[in-house]
Amino acid sequence: MSDPTVAQLFDLTGRVALITGGSKGLGRSMALGLAQAGATTVLLSRHIEEATRAAADLEAEAKRESLGLAGDVTVEAEVTRAVEAVVGKYGRLDVLINSAGINIRHAIENFPPADFHRVVETNLTGTWLCCRAVSRIMKEAKRGSVINVGSALSHVGLAERTAYTAAKAGVLGMTRTLALEWAAFGVRCNAICPGPFLTEMNRPLLAEPAKAAAVVGLTAVNRWAELHEIRGAAVFLASDASTYVTGSALDVDGGWTAK
Repeated sequence: MSDPTVAQLFDLTGRVALITGGSKGLGRSMALGLAQAGATTVLLSRHIEEATRAAADLEAEAKRESLGLAGDVTVEAEVTRAVEAVVGKYGRLDVLINSAGINIRHAIENFPPADFHRVVETNLTGTWLCCRAVSRIMKEAKRGSVINVGSALSHVGLAERTAYTAAKAGVLGMTRTLALEWAAFGVRCNAICPGPFLTEMNRPLLAEPAKAAAVVGLTAVNRWAELHEIRGAAVFLASDASTYVTGSALDVDGGWTAK
């Protein structure tokens, strides 16, 4: 049997992907990349109107089926219901991208504990619940790729982000552990660690030009990333192009962590 071509390695035709936080920002951009590579995509959002609208837009743009679902990644029953809905409709689940996330910025002495818990619950516990929900399904199928969205701040610190850095460092530790747990079952787990993309989460920084410039200045390329620049990493990790890659952190950070 001949080796697969590069086009075959990156082809996601027939695969089904669930993307949390998939209605906007990096989640939507990664979903579009997977759809353009041939995947059927399911976009999970807390708001069904956002999820449905984003899925319709993505389907029209990529000419691939896309479905919007409502669910809060911090609520176990809603995560379970979403995963069961995907498997019930399509009979399979090949890719999970854990992109749902929030960030709240305060100096630690001004950081309300409730806000700290919100950030950790969404970014870390939500990722854990989604991984847990797909684990048995993917292990039984003996295939699957889970992509957790970390951050450049999984590796380094940044002032006023104690909750976010703690959560994103935890995502990276979880990713490595799950790679070991799942390796014998043909299931891979990797992380994408983005730098400063100008998403809805980061737009508040524009109100403080000095802080925005300082964040962008941490990168080697000295600019904000464009949303499409996350797609190649997502397609690579979702596809057979990365079958020997697990437990890794793919930094898409403009050289931030190289400095």
